[in-house]
Amino acid sequence: MKEQQHEKFMRIAIALSEKNVTEKLGGPFGAVVVKDGKIIARSGNKVTATNDPTAHAEVSAIRLACKKLKTYDLQGCIIYTSCEPCPMCLSAVYWSRIDKIFYANTKLDAAAIGFDDNFIYQEIERPVHQRSLPVSQMLQTEAIQAFHLWEKSEMKVSY
Repeated sequence: MKEQQHEKFMRIAIALSEKNVTEKLGGPFGAVVVKDGKIIARSGNKVTATNDPTAHAEVSAIRLACKKLKTYDLQGCIIYTSCEPCPMCLSAVYWSRIDKIFYANTKLDAAAIGFDDNFIYQEIERPVHQRSLPVSQMLQTEAIQAFHLWEKSEMKVSY
């Protein structure tokens, strides 16, 4: 794809982020998923509009793209996002198998206006027992049964 096309799609993601603020739809973030030079899905941040902390622009756009393409595998797609993805969104991009990320603002730009995810990056690096959110494992010997069932299941799909 040519640089001009990349810029076109990025401008759409940026426009979504601005629209989200001016129309009071949510935070200043927008994302566009493209496949074969065509927009498959687009979304602004919907966290406050839907009371869903996972409804970031990237996650919302990925959900829409998967629904439209009827697959959880977005290989062959590119995501354009108005800001460098947070840890959750970056994970969603990896899990969806999107080929490439283009972003505009950085995580430092986001932190400067109150969207600071640095603590999450730090928490991930800490051993579970040293994280600020208390975590306790329980009933693992019972829960592992579902994994054993999955290993033998006919519907098992590697993803």
